[in-house]
Amino acid sequence: MESDYDELDRRLVHALQVDGRAAFSTIADVLGVSDRTIARRYARLRAMGAVRVVGDVDPAALGGALWFLRVRCAPTAAVPVAEALARRPDTSWVSLTSGGTEITCTVRTETAADSEALLLAKLPRTPRVEGVTAHSVLHTFYGGPDSLIAKLGWLDDAAVERLRPPPSPRRPGPVRLDDGDRKLLAALATDGRTGIARLAARTGWSPTTVRRRMSDLRDHGVLYLDIDIDAQLFGTGTRTLLWLSVVPAQLARAGEELAGHPEVAFAAATTGPSNLYATVVCPDQRALYRYLTTRVAALPAITHIETAPVIRTVKQTANQP
Repeated sequence: MESDYDELDRRLVHALQVDGRAAFSTIADVLGVSDRTIARRYARLRAMGAVRVVGDVDPAALGGALWFLRVRCAPTAAVPVAEALARRPDTSWVSLTSGGTEITCTVRTETAADSEALLLAKLPRTPRVEGVTAHSVLHTFYGGPDSLIAKLGWLDDAAVERLRPPPSPRRPGPVRLDDGDRKLLAALATDGRTGIARLAARTGWSPTTVRRRMSDLRDHGVLYLDIDIDAQLFGTGTRTLLWLSVVPAQLARAGEELAGHPEVAFAAATTGPSNLYATVVCPDQRALYRYLTTRVAALPAITHIETAPVIRTVKQTANQP
């Protein structure tokens, strides 16, 4: 079956993964095409829903937490509960797994009170929810501003270096957001390429203040750019979630090795019944079997593994339209 996408589309998306706010003229120069071609291609991909640059927030930089939730439901309740979770602004990657009776998602919380309200009050009292398991992210080995796209190699190292923004110093300590910051982050969550003039109008700030505050939020690790893509764009296959138990003394080594696998889109150390989580993408079930019995089997000190193929993705990033 012929794809709706070609090599230039994929190279453009890889460029946006490196720097979601790169000027079209910069991308065009790196890819060896005209500015108008890049602008036209991006507009087409955006209109098709094939790509969207989003500004995302790392809750840890605000003193909060990122949670992975596994919500077990009665079979008839899974879809409506998943759709309700997807409508929440603090959720992302809401998926149905395990034959459609389990929902997995990530949730950002800014305070301990937010976590308590969600995990102890709201979800357990939801009708037809039979159980909730929560895993707090302790350390991310791969993910956030990193992406599986970076491992696919549509751009060579020289092109990536030309596009990569200058490294920013990570400033320690949680950040307090004011009303203007929240307006800025909300606008970027909807469209990470929103122009400076429009951001200034949304926040009531001057363009200079917008640029400075956006830079500050990135330097503090609060804001990073991510992209939503059509899964068919790269033809990488389907997602499978892995929940692994690792001997604590080998957790860092196992996580670092896992992060280097080309199949891994996300890997993190977590709290909960298992202590290492990963999202992997394989072309088909046979490839998944080979991956589990070779690369995963070779990881140090794995004592247990659970796999959960994703059968439907209800939502990708937060603020998905």
